[in-house]
Amino acid sequence: MDRTLNLNRLSFTIMKPRLLLAALAAMLVGCQSADTSAPAPKAAAKKAAPKPAPAQYVFYVGTSGAKAQGVLRCTLDGKTGKISAPTVAAEAKSASYVALSPDAKFLYATAEAAEGAVAAYAVEGDKLRQLNTEASKGKGPTHLAVDAARKNLVVVNYGSGSTTALPIKADGSFAPASSSLQHVGSGPNVGRQAGPHAHGVYFHPKNGRVYVTDLGTDDIFIYKFDAEKGLLAPNKPKSGRVTAGEGPRHLAFHPNGKFAYVNTEMGLNVVAFSVERNGGLKQFQSLPTLPAGAETKGVSTAEIFVRPDGKTLYVSNRGHDSIAVYSIAQDGKLALIQHVLGTPATPRGFGLSADGRWLVCAGQKSGTLNAYRVGRDGKLTDTKQSVEAAASAAIVFVP
Repeated sequence: MDRTLNLNRLSFTIMKPRLLLAALAAMLVGCQSADTSAPAPKAAAKKAAPKPAPAQYVFYVGTSGAKAQGVLRCTLDGKTGKISAPTVAAEAKSASYVALSPDAKFLYATAEAAEGAVAAYAVEGDKLRQLNTEASKGKGPTHLAVDAARKNLVVVNYGSGSTTALPIKADGSFAPASSSLQHVGSGPNVGRQAGPHAHGVYFHPKNGRVYVTDLGTDDIFIYKFDAEKGLLAPNKPKSGRVTAGEGPRHLAFHPNGKFAYVNTEMGLNVVAFSVERNGGLKQFQSLPTLPAGAETKGVSTAEIFVRPDGKTLYVSNRGHDSIAVYSIAQDGKLALIQHVLGTPATPRGFGLSADGRWLVCAGQKSGTLNAYRVGRDGKLTDTKQSVEAAASAAIVFVP
């Protein structure tokens, strides 16, 4: 009996470690099954639903000519596209082009006169209060742009063919010009290109340079820009070029900064460039802005914009009174997808809402504004919503 007892004790002694190991294993399994902290597999990210359209958009209209009243203010119904009757936000002479500061607290306008000037305004409700004016250091200022930091404005003078930078003070007003450069050159069209005629100015969205289209020399001049000092300096290379005699008028950058598109006023083309690492422009495509066989006498291109999503490009044709619509591929190449006919007569300017849902076109000759709904594919639909706006020349939407 003692022997049996001893054997049972020995067996228990041998089994004890095994029992302990089994118990530990069971505890581990239990812990693992109870652990809820392990991350669950990630669900596929859902596409963010598009933001609903605002109930109302606000935009300003620059005017130029004998019937010009100044800078006009309008609203657009976000559902119907109905445009309100314009009100005079600020009386001004030849405010042919207008631009808003990035925060939309200030508006800047050209004064397209023999001795050029630019004007600064504070936005106060539905009115504009003039802060000051400054000389543009040239004749016939025709286009301007504000940098992203709202520290500088650059204006181009068509009459004298020059580019000028002016610092913007904290209160939105101008300091005197900090830099001004004279363009040099000419083109084969004796009537239009006897000398330089700077026509449009644009800050590149990423590389810190300023690009200026010069109708008189067939150049797109490129400047390095010191934003702290407000100084312009020629880039290397100094310009991109279109075919001689075409006359580059305006330019639009793709939002990604890789491509630039230029409409040629006399050539009636849209020219696509890649933006090189050194700031240079390399042409890779040119397409007509008119339908095949269209009459070209008395016709010229006017405005150009890329839709904010970077998928569509628009160019207006004066005389033909149309807007050419192009799709933009991943490689920057354009393909014509629509010709919108019957725009307001002499569509000198148009503007796109910041969300890309609306385009408003200004007819300088007809003295009207027309609203177009922009489809998902970028095509335009005329809403038949039109109002009178004498001598309208440029449109800028409040972001």
